[in-house]
Amino acid sequence: MMPTGRGDRLFRTVGKVDLPRADEPPRERADAARNRRRILRAAERLYAERGAAHVTMNDIAVEAGVGRGTLYRRYPDRAAIALALLDDHERVLQRGILEGPPPLGPGAPPGERLAAFYEAMTRLLDAHAHLALGAEVGRSRFETGVYGLWRTHVRMLAVEAGLADPDALVEPLLAPLAPEVFVRQRELGLSVERIAEALGVLARAVLGNGPAPAG
Repeated sequence: MMPTGRGDRLFRTVGKVDLPRADEPPRERADAARNRRRILRAAERLYAERGAAHVTMNDIAVEAGVGRGTLYRRYPDRAAIALALLDDHERVLQRGILEGPPPLGPGAPPGERLAAFYEAMTRLLDAHAHLALGAEVGRSRFETGVYGLWRTHVRMLAVEAGLADPDALVEPLLAPLAPEVFVRQRELGLSVERIAEALGVLARAVLGNGPAPAG
């Protein structure tokens, strides 16, 4: 995530847990901003057409009309570009978790919040699964900053629900959101609504749907 400004983070306290919050990107020169936009537009077209695994950095440089040096100074690899493209969408979801109305935002029971998170993530994947897959080219999803944010959020909900071992449950609760799982479900003919509904059943079964946490 480093190229998208995720390396420096602010922290926002929600209940008793600190969730990492992406800082605003630093201001950039007009020419650098133009090159960034050209690179991102070119990469998004190519990723959508071919899949990130079949796009090279040279392909992106040629499509964007920039030199390889310009491309590599900003983005070290294809995954970094995919992460940059996902950044705005993830920021919207992050704001919803931190500040939005329940059930996605604070104030709802843990099971309902997890169900809302599942639904929001499912819709994000429906629109941008090719970018989510691209963000993992050459690296593990566990290395990305946004995975750490979602992990913190889900662990917080597990703690609020009073589960005996939240740390052992975090990865299993995040596993259904792996982009390749979502893509496979869609290939099998499952609608986005059906996937989200099933995940909501899982969320409420594990975390319950009791009263909202106090305070």
